[in-house]
Amino acid sequence: MYTYELHQLRSAELLREAADRRLVREVRQARKQARRAARRSAGNASEGQVSPPRDRFGHAA
Repeated sequence: MYTYELHQLRSAELLREAADRRLVREVRQARKQARRAARRSAGNASEGQVSPPRDRFGHAA
């Protein structure tokens, strides 16, 4: 009977560990998707271009 109880405890521990790992994986994936979405929306931002275009001024004579 003692070995059965140890088995049940270990089984429950493994299930909790798997659930924790699954949650971490889901959080990482959600963060990754949020960064991608932010990068995509940053391209359409209304602030305008951050760096000046290279051909804005002519070359010095």
